[in-house]
Amino acid sequence: MLTVLQAGAAYVAACAGAGCPIVSGSTGMLDTPMLHAIVREGHLLGENIAMIEVVIPGRPTLYLRHLVLDVNGTLALDGILLPGVAERLRTLRDALDLHILTADTHGTQERIDQELQITGKRVTTDSPGAEQKADYVRQLGVEGVAAIGNGANDTLMLREAALSIAVLGPEGLAGATLREADVVVARIVDALDLLLFPRRLSATLRP
Repeated sequence: MLTVLQAGAAYVAACAGAGCPIVSGSTGMLDTPMLHAIVREGHLLGENIAMIEVVIPGRPTLYLRHLVLDVNGTLALDGILLPGVAERLRTLRDALDLHILTADTHGTQERIDQELQITGKRVTTDSPGAEQKADYVRQLGVEGVAAIGNGANDTLMLREAALSIAVLGPEGLAGATLREADVVVARIVDALDLLLFPRRLSATLRP
């Protein structure tokens, strides 16, 4: 089975002479034809793979296949999805496998699942939530994971992920989680836009 890195390298090689850039040259945003090209390339390689490539000068290139998201405090406030989240995730799901992890603090996760058309994974009380989230990221393969969160129980998953984004948000941001983040943003929509416009990440993270 191809790894994310192998598939990403193969995609870049295949596109080198075919004029199919990773992002739109005019806008810097992931566009639908480009996403479809990535999916087609995955099929040609024998693996159904879509991903986002993030080129950061002076750092290893990221080939992101999964986005792991905390819910309450990150995607939602008081159990209600924040404005702009659902629309952005609908776009991102063409390029990434989306995963939401939640303790369902407000008991509204079933409704959120329906709104996002994603089944959230419940964090149980059997073991620390931070460890459960980190284990989930490791099972996906850390080199292909972007993770977004704000709470103390997001600290370890941000530490494991290839790209970690902390969101300040209306509920605040745990100090320990702040220290594990590659990037800190004010709002969840800003975090999601970094993935929709990956050149922003390149500009922020370049040495």
